Amino acid sequence: MRETNTVRPRGRRTLPIRAGIRRAADRLDAGTPPERDRAVDALRALAILGVVLGHWLVTALVADGGTLRAASPLDPMPWLTPVSWAFQTLAVFFMVGGHVATRSHTSARARGVTYGGWLRARLARLFMPVAAMTGVWAVVAVCLLLGGASFTTVHTVVKLALSPLWFLLVFAALTAVTPLLVRLNPLWPLAVVLHVDLVRFGLGGPSWLGWVNLAAGWLVPYTLGAAWTRGELERRRAGGLLCGGGAVATAVLVVWAGYPASMVGVPGAALSNLNPPTLAAVTFGLAQCGAALLLRDRLRRAVRGPVAWAAVALVNLSAMTVFLWHQTALMATTATGLLAGRLPGLHTVPDGLDWVAARLLWLPVFVVVLAVCREAFHGFENRGGQRPRTAPAPSRVVRVGRLPEAPEPRKAGRA
Repeated sequence: MRETNTVRPRGRRTLPIRAGIRRAADRLDAGTPPERDRAVDALRALAILGVVLGHWLVTALVADGGTLRAASPLDPMPWLTPVSWAFQTLAVFFMVGGHVATRSHTSARARGVTYGGWLRARLARLFMPVAAMTGVWAVVAVCLLLGGASFTTVHTVVKLALSPLWFLLVFAALTAVTPLLVRLNPLWPLAVVLHVDLVRFGLGGPSWLGWVNLAAGWLVPYTLGAAWTRGELERRRAGGLLCGGGAVATAVLVVWAGYPASMVGVPGAALSNLNPPTLAAVTFGLAQCGAALLLRDRLRRAVRGPVAWAAVALVNLSAMTVFLWHQTALMATTATGLLAGRLPGLHTVPDGLDWVAARLLWLPVFVVVLAVCREAFHGFENRGGQRPRTAPAPSRVVRVGRLPEAPEPRKAGRA
């Protein structure tokens, strides 16, 4: 009697994993309300991932003796400047935030939720993850100093780790005054930014005046989100005017008015478009917001499938955690890599194509480390995101976690 051996192809081992992913994606898709505007979530995910990837590409920690110092490839390689155009996506995040916050506040008022209850619920989702991150980094900083690390190294890594907090403070302040911004025209804060820059650069005014733009500059896309809520940006013409007009204005400011071409700060540069925001950064943000508005219909179609929607939902469920810990993932990889010596693209000076190629190879490692951070700390974000209580909501068959609010889509009118 012949003995037969059955050999299973290795590829079949992955089938249960793929089937499990598919089933989870189907459950998530089925548990999403049909009226939810998935384009809003897609734009929010793209904005967060753009900032993360941009930081990983233009931030370097150079090992110099026993210290780490920050550097940027944009200084020795200015031809990389378009990277800052593609991945400086904060304006899109502020526009989406303004849109969602104004809709959320209007909905809360209709349900009888007080302003205080609404604000506490929204800010808790922001600051619970912040409390966790600052607590961890306080312990890390003390341990580094006690372990003999130089003050320069500790200052560099702590400053880099806590750098995302400025964004959250501004976003929280704008969220708090959302009821006052529901009807505000974006042209008003844009006019403030214009006049601040005219005084600073045209009339020789004090440099500290530029910090007025920290609020006014990000108020422009935030109030664009409120205009979106009011239905003023539904026509494709609105997105086209914002995109084209913003791009032309930015080009004029860079070429003829002397603004930096980079949309992120470059160490050692005399002027930064981002710290504080300049008129060029704001007009560039308008162009990005216009492009985002033009992409809404395509994004809705792209995330209609369960798998694509699951990926977008996963990012949104941990958006603040990913944003807060992405620099930590970079530094954890850099610090661990020092055990093997100075590694290309991780500890070396970012001054050539070899560094760029090596840094691209490190990106998957950063993703894995960030995934570990996400698993460890995303519970703080979900714990802080409870809605204010009103009437009990009907239970759903499938519970996939609470995504950030996203309103239902409007039907776009003809241009």
